[in-house]
Amino acid sequence: MTSTGSGDVATLGARLSRRRFLGLAGATAASTFLAPRAGAQPRATTGAIDMHAHYFPHAYLESIARDGGLPGFSVDMSAADGPTLRGGGAVTVVDDRYWNLEKRLDAMQKAGVQMQALSLTMPMPHLAAGERAAALATVFNDSVIDACRAYPERFVGCIALPLRNVAAALAELRRASRAPAMRAVYLPTNINGVELSDSTLDPLYEAVQTLGLPIILHPHPPVVGLDRMQRFYLPNLLGNPFDTTLAAVQLIAGGVLDRFPRLTVVLPHAGGAFPFLYGRVQKGQQVIPDLATVAERPVAEYVRRFYYDTITHSADALAYVVQVAGADRVLLGSDYRFNMGDDEPRAVVDRLPITAADRERILFANARTLLRMP
Repeated sequence: MTSTGSGDVATLGARLSRRRFLGLAGATAASTFLAPRAGAQPRATTGAIDMHAHYFPHAYLESIARDGGLPGFSVDMSAADGPTLRGGGAVTVVDDRYWNLEKRLDAMQKAGVQMQALSLTMPMPHLAAGERAAALATVFNDSVIDACRAYPERFVGCIALPLRNVAAALAELRRASRAPAMRAVYLPTNINGVELSDSTLDPLYEAVQTLGLPIILHPHPPVVGLDRMQRFYLPNLLGNPFDTTLAAVQLIAGGVLDRFPRLTVVLPHAGGAFPFLYGRVQKGQQVIPDLATVAERPVAEYVRRFYYDTITHSADALAYVVQVAGADRVLLGSDYRFNMGDDEPRAVVDRLPITAADRERILFANARTLLRMP
């Protein structure tokens, strides 16, 4: 993904109280999320499934350009090279390869990818307030549903939510999850500075667990440590994976994975530093009194509660993740279509010293199980 930065978005969480930021207008019973899904189901595949592929629907960009609502972000639809997204410390030309499905399919063909899980990235709807956040989430989700209907063998969708109000997020989750192609929920690694361990998110986690949908995380401003990473593209190179690491430990130490034992979470960028630092966190759990009772089990036992994508840009690093977490917990990812993505995501998997069966698990079998594809 393109670089993230500070600015207005980085200070937004500090200006809002936690209760105001994550207002609950009343919890919705989990049973209401079990409505049957109508329509054609995504079809099973034996080709590679890319679980980390970003999609900017043209309608979403147009909505931001026309009506705004995302502090610190703007879209110029008149730029010659394509819609230009400004914000988060970056300027991104969102050329039509981000939203033109035919060009996306051509890129997938060249990369040997059969299917993508379409997901949003910065800026996500939760940056907006009130009804504007819900409207942006609806625009994105409906655009993804349309793309999946057009190509049911090539795309599934990840649901975006207006997370600043959990009741609104629950309502959009209920609505969007009825579409058969929506197979995952997409969350930022923090919600305008509020950690994913915040207990006000519990009704959302309960609903997602009831639906049986995986949560896929992605870094989003304000990522950790921005005050020391203003140069050298470090908000992306280090800030993004560090924020994923922080989110993983928050979910463990905050008891989220204990309270919701059937919740499935996918960590992007191969889990950031978490697969390499879990032992250090566990040591702290053993010797620091404040950490002794924050989780029900040793930290090492939570490593396999997560899935990890393959975006490491290093076969050696990915081999270590496979060794620690197991090949059955690793998913193919490309970070399409950002400059820090991998245009040939299968290549790093092909370089791993693993069996053919484990290679198939990483390329498609794990994703097919996670997405509950027939």
